[in-house]
Amino acid sequence: MINNEDLFKKIIAHAREYGFVFQSSEIYDGLSAVYDYGQMGVELKNNIKAYWWKAMVQYHENIVGLDTAIFMHPTTWKASGHVDAFNDPMIDNKDSKKRYRADVLVEDFLAKLEEKINKEVEKAAKRFGDSFDEQQYLTTNPRVMKYAEQIQEIKHRLYQSMENNDLAAMKQLIEDLEIACPISGTRNWTDVRQFNLMFSTQMGSLGDSANTIYLRPETAQGIFVNYLNIQKTSRMKIPFGIAQIGKAFRNEIVARQFIFRMREFEQMEMQFFVRPGTELEWFDYWKNQRMQWHLSLGIPAENYRFHEHEKLAHYANAAFDIEYNFPIGFKELEGIHSRTDFDLGAHQKFSGKKLQYFDPDLNESYVPYVVETSIGLDRTFLAVLSYAYREETLDDGSERTVLHIPPVLAPVKAAVLPLVKKEGLPEKAREIFDALKMDYLCQYDEKDAIGRRYRRQDAIGTPYCITVDHQTLEDNTVTIRERDSMKQDRISINEISGIIAKRIKENR
Repeated sequence: MINNEDLFKKIIAHAREYGFVFQSSEIYDGLSAVYDYGQMGVELKNNIKAYWWKAMVQYHENIVGLDTAIFMHPTTWKASGHVDAFNDPMIDNKDSKKRYRADVLVEDFLAKLEEKINKEVEKAAKRFGDSFDEQQYLTTNPRVMKYAEQIQEIKHRLYQSMENNDLAAMKQLIEDLEIACPISGTRNWTDVRQFNLMFSTQMGSLGDSANTIYLRPETAQGIFVNYLNIQKTSRMKIPFGIAQIGKAFRNEIVARQFIFRMREFEQMEMQFFVRPGTELEWFDYWKNQRMQWHLSLGIPAENYRFHEHEKLAHYANAAFDIEYNFPIGFKELEGIHSRTDFDLGAHQKFSGKKLQYFDPDLNESYVPYVVETSIGLDRTFLAVLSYAYREETLDDGSERTVLHIPPVLAPVKAAVLPLVKKEGLPEKAREIFDALKMDYLCQYDEKDAIGRRYRRQDAIGTPYCITVDHQTLEDNTVTIRERDSMKQDRISINEISGIIAKRIKENR
């Protein structure tokens, strides 16, 4: 059995070998925490984007799309709070020279305590069998209760230090918990310092006239400053939403774990504008809607969980994360936040422009409240890839590495393969390929034995392989091989496109 660390390494190696993800500027030894998407990766990424866009925009008549610039007026980030408050607490280990987020060190320690509770529960469940009452055990077992009490105490100290910006208290907490550097194993820490995550650059001519501007750290603000433009030009009535997919940039203190945490990444966000007082109803609605979207990818529900924020951001009155069980553990995949009227109110104040909505039903104007859904595209890509990757032993004892990517998301939908490279089979296969490529991204492959070609397609997640053999020349039929079951059916050439479309729809 592969442990999670080894599995993660295998997924990363597979992603590189088959053209999904490359290290950026690899020929120059790479750029830390920056990645490029290869020929397979860009297709999977585009398919995820299209699947999200359909669910959010195409299927909702009161949600429209937007694509805003990466550069924005610098006052935008003053109004949003990013200039003054977009910081992470940073700490260095003097021996390893490695840099860490201080709060993440504490959160990792908390995760280990939670894991201890889970192990105690698992052992008890095995011991007591069907009569086991987990809730009673959690509230009566002395060891579990001690762990739970410790967790609550640590959380209280951590959140209080963050709330008060008390960096000395945060360092004291790390020292009290005797947290050691994972690299050096020592507890020789520097003081905790604040680190602003925004990348800055200059716009304009050199000299005094150049203005400092920022690469956007999130896509949401582009939606907020265009809220009135969209509302008026599309004649939208509240409630309505604006969706956007785009790049964002954060100068992360610790950017590692492959594409999970990068300095340049892509977000898929939707801001939903609602009447004040109804925001929590809409928050619950979108929380459930977004979980259903994730489950529609065919990944089992046990791989997801909701995590409620105990410490809310300054702009929020409710916040949940959807976490996914990556090989590196349960981590945030999407955030659902009730942002109140903080953003529009702040931009109204700093710009001096009214950003109010006149509600004809109430016959009054107000600044709308906002419910946000924000999902990381790169993290969704990693979740799909992580779940899809399998090493399987077949009935005949042979092995295959296969990506069980949902067909709707698969980079290549079908491969057309002549059984041999002669006797008119390549010509017929090309004819089929040329017709099929008008509907789907396909591959044509005639090199090596047919079994080896099947394995290549399994490794990139192609759901269907069309094999052209000598019978094809006699009766215009081919075999269609299904990736997951490896079952083969004989079908007419005229039916190929329709059968692929039907199977993709059935497997959504």
